[in-house]
Amino acid sequence: MNKALLVLSDGTVFEGSSLGAEGETIAEVVFNTSMAGYQEILTDSSYKGQIVTMTYTQMGNYGVNPEDIESSWRPKVEGFIVKEYLDFPSNWRSTMPLGQYLKENNIVGIEGIDTRALTSHLRDNGVQMGIISTADLNPQSLLEKLKRHPGISALDLVKEVTTTKQYKWTEGVWKWDVSVKVSKYQSIKGSDTLTLGHSDTKKKVVVYDFGIKLNILRNLVDTGFDITVVPAETPAASVLEMNPDGILLSNGPGDPQTVTYAIENTKKLLGKKPIFGICLGHQILGLAMGGRTYKLKFGHHGGNHPVKDLTTGKVEITAQNHNYCVDINSLHGQVRLSHKNLFDGSEEGMEHVELPVFSVQYHPEAAPGPNDSNYLFKRFKDMLRGINAKKD
Repeated sequence: MNKALLVLSDGTVFEGSSLGAEGETIAEVVFNTSMAGYQEILTDSSYKGQIVTMTYTQMGNYGVNPEDIESSWRPKVEGFIVKEYLDFPSNWRSTMPLGQYLKENNIVGIEGIDTRALTSHLRDNGVQMGIISTADLNPQSLLEKLKRHPGISALDLVKEVTTTKQYKWTEGVWKWDVSVKVSKYQSIKGSDTLTLGHSDTKKKVVVYDFGIKLNILRNLVDTGFDITVVPAETPAASVLEMNPDGILLSNGPGDPQTVTYAIENTKKLLGKKPIFGICLGHQILGLAMGGRTYKLKFGHHGGNHPVKDLTTGKVEITAQNHNYCVDINSLHGQVRLSHKNLFDGSEEGMEHVELPVFSVQYHPEAAPGPNDSNYLFKRFKDMLRGINAKKD
């Protein structure tokens, strides 16, 4: 194996072996506490601009398959860090080893480092920029390259992951006895329509793609929606012309304040249609209503975060992937806090006090993670039914 280095912006150096493609990659280094689901994590567009560290020790033992992707066959992470890579997958669904998958998609990774020490360092000192290199093995040279990088907060990463054309989506949640060919996913971006499976078309929902995870779309279909996905910069007027029953603002990468066009479009949609926001969509809603967002010290990335639904009093274990939160206090009088993180007390959801608008900071669609929160898709449908009942 070729030698590889990971250098953080504070000068901390980790030495390991190359995993995946050769070369260099610079991005924000975060850690994910999920024990499984690395393929879904790799293909989650919310990780654009980030190098992901997996805290669980072994990765690759079940390989990669075309059914568990969350955006397209190509990974969206900028780099991948693991303690121990297993090159001999044992799983009936596997079609490719993880290392080969990373190499074919030009993702630079590193294995064999102390990921527990790295995670502790990021937890204590906060997330920071890092560089993985198999080409330049001079720590000082790599640190200088890091200093010249503007950081991901200066970038609009949504434009790099959103669809380029409007399309339809009709596939429901994956079932173990149904095989979905990867070729159907490869045509998502740039296609006018995508027809997979069957959909209940009672309620029409337009989904803004800021980096949409496919399992959000699958859950919407299973809940009984007719789904149309539109690019992130689609004008609000164009969406209103489609006359949907509701609008969903999806997850996505980066600092929400850089996505100014999404904030402005959301302002124009508030009060016109019911809106459900997830993750970045939640943050965009908060900014559109005049609120503030703030960056967490090391973010929430994993599948084991306890969140309390303040409406029902129930505690659910949730999948999370975000570095930013909405300051609910900055929206005083407009919204009420609906969900709270029981790890650190941070805000996880809000509901507008007058308008049919609600959002959550975490991922109710999981993939990977628990399914405790998928009731939120039904809550969205019930909200739309209530609106239609009032009109009737």
